[in-house]
Amino acid sequence: MINITFPDGAVRQYESGSSALDIARSISEGLARKVLAANVNGQVWDATRPLTEDASVKFLTWDDTDGKSTFWHSSAHLMAEAVESLFPGAKFWVGPALDKGFYYDIDLGDRKMSEDDLAVLEKKMTELAKQNNAYIRKEMPKAEAVAYFTEKGDEYKLDLLKNLEDGKISFYTQGQFTDLCRGPHIPATGTIKAIKLTSIAGAYWKGDEKNKQLTRIYGVTFPTQKELDEYILMLEEAKKRDHRKLGKELGIYTMDDDVGPGLPLWMPNGTIIIEELEKLAKETEEDAEYKRVVTPHLAKESMYLTSGHLPYYADSMYPAMEMDGTKYYLKAMNCPHHHKIFAAEPRSYKDLPLRLAEYGTCYRYEQSGELFGLMRVRCLHMNDAHIYCTKEQFAQEFKAVNAMYLKYFALFGIDKYVMRLSLHEPSKLGQKYINEPELWLETEQMVREVLTEMGTPFVEVPDEGAFYGPKIDVQIWSAIGREFTLATNQVDFAQGRRFKLEYATKDNTAEAPLIIHRAPLGTHERFIGFLLEHYAGKFPVWLAPQQVKILPISDKFLPYAEEVKKQLRKARVRVDIDDRSEKIGKKIRDTELSRVPYMLIIGEKEVEEGRLSVRRQGVGDTGSVTVQEFINTIVEEIAERKA
Repeated sequence: MINITFPDGAVRQYESGSSALDIARSISEGLARKVLAANVNGQVWDATRPLTEDASVKFLTWDDTDGKSTFWHSSAHLMAEAVESLFPGAKFWVGPALDKGFYYDIDLGDRKMSEDDLAVLEKKMTELAKQNNAYIRKEMPKAEAVAYFTEKGDEYKLDLLKNLEDGKISFYTQGQFTDLCRGPHIPATGTIKAIKLTSIAGAYWKGDEKNKQLTRIYGVTFPTQKELDEYILMLEEAKKRDHRKLGKELGIYTMDDDVGPGLPLWMPNGTIIIEELEKLAKETEEDAEYKRVVTPHLAKESMYLTSGHLPYYADSMYPAMEMDGTKYYLKAMNCPHHHKIFAAEPRSYKDLPLRLAEYGTCYRYEQSGELFGLMRVRCLHMNDAHIYCTKEQFAQEFKAVNAMYLKYFALFGIDKYVMRLSLHEPSKLGQKYINEPELWLETEQMVREVLTEMGTPFVEVPDEGAFYGPKIDVQIWSAIGREFTLATNQVDFAQGRRFKLEYATKDNTAEAPLIIHRAPLGTHERFIGFLLEHYAGKFPVWLAPQQVKILPISDKFLPYAEEVKKQLRKARVRVDIDDRSEKIGKKIRDTELSRVPYMLIIGEKEVEEGRLSVRRQGVGDTGSVTVQEFINTIVEEIAERKA
């Protein structure tokens, strides 16, 4: 018999060789039908894999991230089976689960696949899913696996095998399809009820443009048709809200080949949004007693060696440029520069906490295949700050940072969010992480306690910390439920020592400060991309590039329109006049499409009475007011940053 410990702490005995699915079935058939995989002693396993030793077990269902991931990875194998049946001889590289769905990279030889083939593939996948074939795991020696794929002439799987240790090679088979895979997988294909293959693209093998281009097929699956239908509706809405589409339509930003990929050019409308966000950040940080600094866009190699970024982060930095025998790097992060500002003057405990803030420009060499509109760029403007504090001040400072995030969430109507607390992996100390085991545990617990005390929703993620300390990645959801990584909040117990930062304590001894890295608005690029999709381009008045459009019914009312414009501009309202010789209906439609919050319609009655007919974006006519009444209303709305 073996002892199985459940998440609630209960312990029960089962026969050795029982699987998590067997255990779930012993509790109820309803539970067993929901189980997709199991967390066994912290690792995700097949629900059907035998348990031969005492273990802690958690059942994973569709409601769990790891459950969904297992479901989608299994769906990738189902798709591969369908491809193999329709394109005999196809070879498969990798088929991972994504945040939403999956893909598989496939070598079809000389054959081509088009979008029209996706519907045929979907039909075949549905047919295979209904066979309810089990996903069967088989382990074999590495030599046997190499022989298997050598006989098949599969260079892709042979390449994968090169990096695998003997004794840890596993294959999975469902129906007529067998693949090298570490798993896990769902129990059987019958759980996959609704299938949608979303797109087809080219992808270089291993992401290297020197290698052969493979066919990448993207898809998503669900346990019910209802969930797929809802997802398709969300996708349709997401297409309308795509920040790349809206960014072009609204004149927010542009990309140019001569400038380079991932280097956005901000148009006048986008620059207005940037300036409004900076104004918000500066006001908020001034209220919280931050001090603003400005640092250069590059620095000597020696500084990044001191910080440790070059050994740990070199792949994401632009190559060095050399002058007078000295190497310089474009700034990939602001923190080392801020540390130098801290070190420029003697510091006492009376000076702490010291909060240094900067909207700093950074440059990161993202791989070309990872660039995506404003979401993944190579030039980024970061709402950065570093807080230098004592250990005793840490909890209060971290709470204040957390409260700042929550304030911004409320302002922008972000209702759903979660903090991902990224922790270290003890086995990688000295390699991926600074080798300070006690400090890792201490600082992780400090962050955990603050989040718990404030009631902030968070999840813990192992082996994703920064190299110098635990970090929080802020996950937010837009108005239509799309997930974004907004910003990061990091604890640093190592950089202070590396840069020999110190302050004089009450006892006149030297102590290194704790450092909090925080960026609640992330970068202009990512945050504006999020806001475009969140608001569907219909920004609140305070943030809208153009706040008012004056629509004279005919040219004879232009003088009055110009006078109104003059008064609005004097009140610092962003306003323009549509002076085209078009009918008023077309002017209104065009202004609606350009997402201007307010339209002021001026005709003979308005001129005679000295009033304005007001129309609100998405609402319609709101009545007639005097010019001063409208100015008072909109100025208050802007000042209070109303949603």
